[in-house]
Amino acid sequence: MKMGNQSIISEFLLLGLPIEPDQRDLFYVLFLAMYLTTVLGNLLIIVLIHLDSQLHTPMYLFLSNLSLSDICFSSVTIPKLLHNMQSQVPSIPYAGCLTQMYFFLLFADLESFLLVAMAYDRYVAICFPLHYTTIMSPKLCLSLVALSWVLTTLISLLHTLLMARLSFCADNVIPHFFCDMSTLLKLACSDIQINEMMIFILGGLVIIVPFLLIFASYARIVSSILKVPSARGMRKAFSTCGSHLSVVSLFYGTIIGLYLCPSASNSTVKETIMAVMYTVVTPMLNPFIYSLRNQDIKGALQRIFTKWAIQFSLRQ
Repeated sequence: MKMGNQSIISEFLLLGLPIEPDQRDLFYVLFLAMYLTTVLGNLLIIVLIHLDSQLHTPMYLFLSNLSLSDICFSSVTIPKLLHNMQSQVPSIPYAGCLTQMYFFLLFADLESFLLVAMAYDRYVAICFPLHYTTIMSPKLCLSLVALSWVLTTLISLLHTLLMARLSFCADNVIPHFFCDMSTLLKLACSDIQINEMMIFILGGLVIIVPFLLIFASYARIVSSILKVPSARGMRKAFSTCGSHLSVVSLFYGTIIGLYLCPSASNSTVKETIMAVMYTVVTPMLNPFIYSLRNQDIKGALQRIFTKWAIQFSLRQ
């Protein structure tokens, strides 16, 4: 490796998931199916939002970016996991490990910021319905999306550069299925105080602040919903926010449980399983949550298929 950071290893070994050898093929098929479901489901949402003009609204601008983030987030870890499950030596080059860590942080942080933007959109829609179009202007929505991308790019780049300056002298075995930042720090044989300080500071910016903003938004939303006199209005408002709340609970629940509520009794197996929840399961469930509980998505899908059916019949 480069002498600048004094690393004497050229690759890391990923131990992967705690799976028995005779069950490896079964789990390979399972994770492959989950990955394909994630990609196709989120891609379908992106295509529907692009093709249906009725979905060209702030909420679906954020949703399309969230779906893109989910596709990329899964693609950072799952293909390498699938490759290593079929490999005799599940290794990853030093540079590849840092690259994987960079993109993992990028899309994980991006999802966090996009969930905040979506919570703000629901807050304005329910608490200030008459001023919604004025407040959620196209300029503001595009600015929120652009800011999310820029901030996450800079934050993940900073973490990666700080990791690149560390020395990895002997132990190159990563007890995980991807290059997790906290796991890599445990293998470093140089001072990691700066890295830990930046994780603490930026972790608060990326996880705590967004979570509190989302919590505050929904506290106001619930307060407004309870003031709605009709039961129909309450059901409609809860339905509007239900999908987003489900995604928020899945995403932040596992991350907070894993990173912000550490426990000495947490085993490597437990941490790996929790990591699977937010890297594999959550991106896969997002399309189902939004499509099954969202009449707009169902309506768009029906309109697109009807349009294609008419065009096909006219060509006959």
